[in-house]
Amino acid sequence: MSETVHDATAPNQPVDGTRAWEAWRAERHRSLTAPTGNLALVETRWIPDGRRPDLDAERAARPDGITVTSVERTDLVTGEPEYGLRVWDAHSSAIEHFRHTEVFPYDPDWVIDASYTPVTGARTVAFEHLRDNGGTRQKVVPGDIALTLDGRDHTLSAFDDDGTLLLVFGDPTNGTSTYGAGRFLFVTHAGPGRVTLDFNRAFVPPCGYSDQYNCPMPPRENRLHLPVEAGEKRPVFRDGFPAQS
Repeated sequence: MSETVHDATAPNQPVDGTRAWEAWRAERHRSLTAPTGNLALVETRWIPDGRRPDLDAERAARPDGITVTSVERTDLVTGEPEYGLRVWDAHSSAIEHFRHTEVFPYDPDWVIDASYTPVTGARTVAFEHLRDNGGTRQKVVPGDIALTLDGRDHTLSAFDDDGTLLLVFGDPTNGTSTYGAGRFLFVTHAGPGRVTLDFNRAFVPPCGYSDQYNCPMPPRENRLHLPVEAGEKRPVFRDGFPAQS
């Protein structure tokens, strides 16, 4: 799994839609609160001058419940690899205060069949990221997803997330009933030239659970005109714990 999404589950075609969706929700909760789930990430630290972190030194003398891993990205200015550390706390304040993620009720009308046209070559699309101050990072988009919503045609760009198509999309619910920066959705291949978009499984991106992530934001073509009242809304915390907006 790439550094964009941590421990999320791509959907399978359900036999019983509601039952499968409830199982997906339970797995999402387990994954979010896991020792290296989205809620556990408490630090992302980039090492200067292109140096690689010393994981053994960083892991030494860490208390129980702390996990240290490495992460890599491309420097926006130089184009060179940049290396960093991530620190996960199994007993983070976010985990301790997390209640659940609000969701819309399951709606089978939001399971959308769409066409998928692969493109030749390694086509990339620029995605602005939440913490890059307007900078963009190139993501490989291996094909076009075409669908019609409420009589309007859309061609969407889903990028390759370690072999799975990940759609980053926005809609008019963002910032009101759903997470402000958009939501994510894994796209399921449904046969030659076909894909399924089950918006009931649209989910809050990792940035909605920890400010230590840098998530891609929806490009223009992925901003839908129709409110998508399906899938996850926002995380809910207890005792006034601040949620990411």
